[in-house]
Amino acid sequence: MADFALPETRYALSGDINIAYQMTGLGPLDIVIVPGAISHVEFHHELPGLTAFLHHLSRFARVVTFDKRGQGLSDRVSGVPSLEERMDDVRAIMDAVGSQRAVLLGFSEGCPMSVLFAATYPERVSHLVLVGGFVRAGRSVSDEAFEAFVAATVKAWGTGLSMKRVIGTHDGNEREIALLGKLERLSCSPGAFKTLMLMNRRIDVTSVLPSVRVPALVLHSRADAVVPIAEGRKLAAAIPGAKYIEYGNLPHGACFAGACEGLIGDIEEFITGHRDASFPETDRVLATVLFTDIVDSTRMAVEVGDQRWHELLDRHDRLAKQTVEKHRGTFVKSTGDGILATFDGPGRAVRCALAFGAAAQQMGLPLRAGLHTGEIEVRGQDVGGIAVHAAARVMAQCGANEVLVSRVVTDLVAGAGLKFTERGTFDLKGIPGHWELFAAQ
Repeated sequence: MADFALPETRYALSGDINIAYQMTGLGPLDIVIVPGAISHVEFHHELPGLTAFLHHLSRFARVVTFDKRGQGLSDRVSGVPSLEERMDDVRAIMDAVGSQRAVLLGFSEGCPMSVLFAATYPERVSHLVLVGGFVRAGRSVSDEAFEAFVAATVKAWGTGLSMKRVIGTHDGNEREIALLGKLERLSCSPGAFKTLMLMNRRIDVTSVLPSVRVPALVLHSRADAVVPIAEGRKLAAAIPGAKYIEYGNLPHGACFAGACEGLIGDIEEFITGHRDASFPETDRVLATVLFTDIVDSTRMAVEVGDQRWHELLDRHDRLAKQTVEKHRGTFVKSTGDGILATFDGPGRAVRCALAFGAAAQQMGLPLRAGLHTGEIEVRGQDVGGIAVHAAARVMAQCGANEVLVSRVVTDLVAGAGLKFTERGTFDLKGIPGHWELFAAQ
């Protein structure tokens, strides 16, 4: 996979409210993604699926994601924004990025506002795509049942329960649930979410749907655990000339699904008239990535000579493979004077790095190691993706015999008995944002 740097977060001014957005790709078309009720433009990249989803869309379009006012990195506001205010925010973002006309791609709670925007400003919308949408929130249940659902959701806010339903996770491991819970907490407070849901219950765009005159595509899945399939069918039937496509196994948050190539292809074909059939056959998973290398390896090679140095490297590689295997990791490859490995548990990854470093030090080889947890792309025997680049950049900040980890790793191993010392905030080459790094002990 080619390098796909995480986009920079910027702000557009809507009235006196700052709206956080990111922009990806340089395609001839503009796609503005209108998020659901849970969003955080930066932390979304820590979850499996979304970065790849944006990467695929950016092959043929310039893609804009944003946090609605009151959510994520956008300004907090009192009360709940109206649909009219949310439309103002979309218009402000389009103006900020110089987009005269764009595709509106609405997800879930973002669908009603997308419909209203398309009907009100058809000159600024080329296509309307609605995924997991509805005409009115909770229309299929009684007021009492809906209020009980909201109360239960608010009570469990921050545990990952809501996002589990969104991405279709039935069980989930400890690190995944921790990420989902953190996204909920970063998106908005429990009280703000409750107010938003109760307000959404009162929104009904039934009377607006016949006024939509832009080409519309409605996508819904029978496996959607948040919005029943019947709601998607109603939505499509009420929009004149809308194209409707139904899926069998995608979750409500289809953009987080690892197997949404078909949905992406349907969107591309609807917008451009053709679809890219060359998606690489890859798997994307959440993993902790470990990079190591030998400090001052060139100097050491010169000092000990070629034959002795090759013997040391062979011992180094055998030790690395044994240590990674012992900690249930995957040894990806040797990098010459270091290794790349992945783990499905951040705690085991940190312990492996510490054990490998201590053993190598006894051999007279000072190591440095960097770890980061994020989404990786598995291509045959190799891996790629932002998390791999991030782990390499974290390692670059290390001193001899040191193991550095990102904030994500420390957050996920809380309670695992590992100790860390703050090393400060760093700018990692080629990766946006400021990164808090910690030394593992």
